[in-house]
Amino acid sequence: MPEDSMTIIDNRTGVSYTLPVKNGAIRAMDLRQIKTSPEDFGLITYDPAFMNTASCESRITFIDGDKGILQYRGYPIDQLAEHCTYLETAWLVLNGELPTEPQLEDWTCEIASHAAVPDDIPKILEGFRRDAHPMSVLASLVAALSTDYPEAKNVHDPAVRRLQIVRLLAQVPTLAAYAYRHSLGLPVVPPDPSLSYTENFLSMLWKKNEPNYRANPVLARALDVLFILHADHEQNCSTNAMRAIGSSLADPYMTMAGAIAALSGPLHGGANEEVLKMLDEIGSTDHIPAYIQKVKSGECKLMGFGHRVYKNYDPRARIIKRIAEQVFAVTGRNPKLDIAIALEKIALEDEYFVKRKLYPNVDFYSGIIYQAMGFQPEIFTVLFAIGRNAGWLAQWQELLADPAQKIARPRQVFLGSARREFVPMDQRGVAGAAGV
Repeated sequence: MPEDSMTIIDNRTGVSYTLPVKNGAIRAMDLRQIKTSPEDFGLITYDPAFMNTASCESRITFIDGDKGILQYRGYPIDQLAEHCTYLETAWLVLNGELPTEPQLEDWTCEIASHAAVPDDIPKILEGFRRDAHPMSVLASLVAALSTDYPEAKNVHDPAVRRLQIVRLLAQVPTLAAYAYRHSLGLPVVPPDPSLSYTENFLSMLWKKNEPNYRANPVLARALDVLFILHADHEQNCSTNAMRAIGSSLADPYMTMAGAIAALSGPLHGGANEEVLKMLDEIGSTDHIPAYIQKVKSGECKLMGFGHRVYKNYDPRARIIKRIAEQVFAVTGRNPKLDIAIALEKIALEDEYFVKRKLYPNVDFYSGIIYQAMGFQPEIFTVLFAIGRNAGWLAQWQELLADPAQKIARPRQVFLGSARREFVPMDQRGVAGAAGV
């Protein structure tokens, strides 16, 4: 009997099966041989929300939630945040290795040269209401790029794929800035290829009448690090959406629009805005003990604490906490930070939260920083999307190169009615009618 295997005994039939174990997993299709009769479909797994199911093999991001480890292509997140730019990290995530100096220089210039969006995009933008949420506008504009670049449908052509990756990395910040300016009733600012990736984004957001806008370098660097921290995070909801849609061979613009839609939900990308609301509700450090009691009694939640994956301190949260002090040295201290730090201290010492392994996650401090930098809460998730752009594209690229992947099509456990005969209208009873 192979050592890397497991034996399952089906108590329904008494038959035993030996299944191979590879990389700590068994293949779900190997369970199909477990049947009660030749007519039986075979055993399937039932796993709502993919709590313990791997849908792919990946070499991009490694997470050990129990130990608080996050690595891109093997590099610890704290080292990348300290030494890299976002575009350098994007190259790593997409290509598997850190770029050489000439590669990074060419890559940076290439991204900058594609930052301008097609001429029809500003016209499309004008069709949105001023109060339209920037995430909705961003998803729509990214989808609209599909009509401008019809060759993008050739997803199996490596050269075509690479060009779309460059375009999306370059143009998503432009679209995001346009969407935000539109919501404020301001004219759009075209990209400036002479600026760095993050400086250019801030210029498109904040430039007014000055001929040459230069963002504060501390703030530009802080935002660059925040983009790095959000670059990828394994098979989260929006990445799963990117892979699932991409498996149909949809072009990357339509595919990414779906990923942006997934990210827009409050359980995914909108959590940092909820943290700000919580800190506003608490109001001052004096009110923290009372709020903690409300959390324990189930009256409210401690936003920004806990994570599906991390059962330890989210390593991104430690980095963001350090960045916060640098940002506030420029912008002035946000009083919410004192509440957040005090709240974190109490929660980390309280047995209720320690027992449940509820530690601060990336959303706990990021919203405070964004607000201090002048961003309105509705753009927080848009900033998340700009950073996650690299990871979505890397995962999409990996999916298309994986021969084991097919169009995503989960099974279901059917619990509905067995076959029954059609009932004519005049014979249907009201009592048995089911609501929609």
